[in-house]
Amino acid sequence: MPPYPAAAPEDPQSANRADAAAWALDTALRAALLDAVRAAATAARPLVGGGDGDAVDAAAVDALRVALAGVPADIRVVSGEGEKDDAPMLSPGERFGTGAGPVLDLVVDPVDGTRLAASGRAGAMAILAVAPRGSFADPGPAFYLDKLVHARPRGGADAGLGLDLSVGENLERLAAAHGRSVSSLRVAVQARPRNAAVADAVHAAGATLHAFEHGDIERVAHAAAAEGDLDLLLGIGGAPEGLLEAALVRAHGGVMLARFAPQSAAETARIDAFTAALEPAAVERGFVAADGLALDGLCAASALVVIAPVTACGLAPARASLVLVDDTSPGGLVTAALPVG
Repeated sequence: MPPYPAAAPEDPQSANRADAAAWALDTALRAALLDAVRAAATAARPLVGGGDGDAVDAAAVDALRVALAGVPADIRVVSGEGEKDDAPMLSPGERFGTGAGPVLDLVVDPVDGTRLAASGRAGAMAILAVAPRGSFADPGPAFYLDKLVHARPRGGADAGLGLDLSVGENLERLAAAHGRSVSSLRVAVQARPRNAAVADAVHAAGATLHAFEHGDIERVAHAAAAEGDLDLLLGIGGAPEGLLEAALVRAHGGVMLARFAPQSAAETARIDAFTAALEPAAVERGFVAADGLALDGLCAASALVVIAPVTACGLAPARASLVLVDDTSPGGLVTAALPVG
């Protein structure tokens, strides 16, 4: 297991993040990052349907390493996905870029939906997000997070959902905030034994359950966007994906809560050791808050999210600021709006 640095000591309000729109609009930077995810997706596509998920990941990781070396920035990996599955990955703490230009942190999943790609199914994508140094929470050695994601109701009011509330109470609050009935809500829950009680509660409340096996980033894009096909995502999923999802949610102006959800005694012990070493000021930046970490704690600044399809994906609501989607590659992704000034 690679060493995990403590949460970034940089002040979240530092001058480095003061002009996020300026760095995100840099044409050369945007082109280089899009080239990097295109390279990952292109390298993975010949292996689609071959049944070897590790080979899919390895091809994408190798391509990313080469492409990211030339990005005009000083880039540090915060979360690289892959470790919980013993898959090839970019490791936390790795550095990329030319060293000249903006100082950025990177969260990346070389192929989100590796098993989907390996079996030739839709929903696999290469995705990364960058934001100014210190913007992303550090998940440390955590593999899993309990997540709650939804679009903000009209007018921007807080619907008052919470990770400590029952599923039924959250659904009632969300329905009231949108002026709808609970029975009209569409709720995504990853089909895993760890989420069985959540799925049962969605059914019991009368909402429509959208159960999915893989591809929670795609579902988050729909749940966070006002025009998305889902109203809410609930349940325990991957921690590295959670930071990418936070960047997407922030771009959409949506709502996200998350907290550690260890699934084994070993993971609990790793998290306890990690959080015990955090400085007091970094506790909120380490998913330690009892009632969950809100979006500003997960992703404290506007991030540039870059996506390229490996297999066909459905990200139709991905039209928010600071999201750039590769629409020239096969796979069915739609073009996202460019960043606002």
